[in-house]
Amino acid sequence: MSNILQSKRFVLRKSLIGKEQTIEVTFKDGKTVKYSHDKAFTIMQGSLEKMACWEKYKSYTASGNLPVVLRDSKAIVA
Repeated sequence: MSNILQSKRFVLRKSLIGKEQTIEVTFKDGKTVKYSHDKAFTIMQGSLEKMACWEKYKSYTASGNLPVVLRDSKAIVA
């Protein structure tokens, strides 16, 4: 079982791939969501690899909500 990483935004990072990290994000509106970093990466990999931020910063963040493609996906931890 991995430790839970606390965050104030949704994040995917190249450095966390394969580490089986669970991330708990609390958005500004108070909504809290836990997700599997590796499962989220697998779902979003095709899109991420086309993004300049992924190439330049080796990460992707979203501060307002989960990306639509991940909502109700297997990446969400109950």
